[in-house]
Amino acid sequence: MTRKHFATATVALAMGVVIGVAGTGWTQGRHPHITSAQKSLTAAERQLLQSSHHYGGHRVKALELTQQARVELRDALEYARAHAGEFK
Repeated sequence: MTRKHFATATVALAMGVVIGVAGTGWTQGRHPHITSAQKSLTAAERQLLQSSHHYGGHRVKALELTQQARVELRDALEYARAHAGEFK
C-alpha cells in the first residue's frame, strides 16, 4: 500500500468513527444490532489498517467495503429516525 492509500484509508477510518459515534447516541437502546454492527466495522477497519501486508490490493478493497457498509448502516439509522412509527 502506498503512503497515499494508507493516508486516505486512515482519514476515511477516522471520519467513519466520528460519524459512527455521533450517530449512535440515541440508537444504542433502540437499534442494538445496527449499533453492534457499527462497532464491529470499526474493529475490522482497525485490524485492516494495522496489517503490514497489502494482500495484492485486497486489504484496501476490504477497507473501501467497510466504509460502504458504514454508510449503509448510517442510512439505515436515518431511515429509522424518519420512520420511527415502524420501530415500536
